[in-house]
Amino acid sequence: MEIERKFLPDPDLLPFRPEDYPVRRIEQGYLCTSPVVRVRRDNDDYILTYKSEGMMIREEYNLPLTEEGYRHLISKADGRVIRKSRYVIPLEDGLTLELDIFEGDLKGLVIAEIEFPDEDAALSYQPPSWLGEDVTLSPLYHNSVLSRMDSPEGKNAVR
Repeated sequence: MEIERKFLPDPDLLPFRPEDYPVRRIEQGYLCTSPVVRVRRDNDDYILTYKSEGMMIREEYNLPLTEEGYRHLISKADGRVIRKSRYVIPLEDGLTLELDIFEGDLKGLVIAEIEFPDEDAALSYQPPSWLGEDVTLSPLYHNSVLSRMDSPEGKNAVR
């Protein structure tokens, strides 16, 4: 089970420097977007993921892939292959912020995700103002949707 909220922070207002934290280089493509079936390279790990429908709460299943299996499947991805740098920043109360800075034709888009242990924690979380707009309930900011959309124009814009 994945329980997360998503935000659109303004990179100029972050109270930290992302490069001071661990980064993971991610490349991912979608074999199907309904239901979501994704293949991902996360640094040197390769993963096949199934995600159920939903916005803040979704079932998620991950299966390991070999590099060869990943390369075979990524070549079959529909839409764009998404590339991003993910910075992992610890927050208070044991929470972790995953800050995704997109590359390529999605450059300029920045999405922050916080995963929660349960629905009550997610609903009661009061985000700091620097996290920006809460887009948890907007399907436009699911990576599976971004893989099929036109490129955004400007900082954190999606058409």
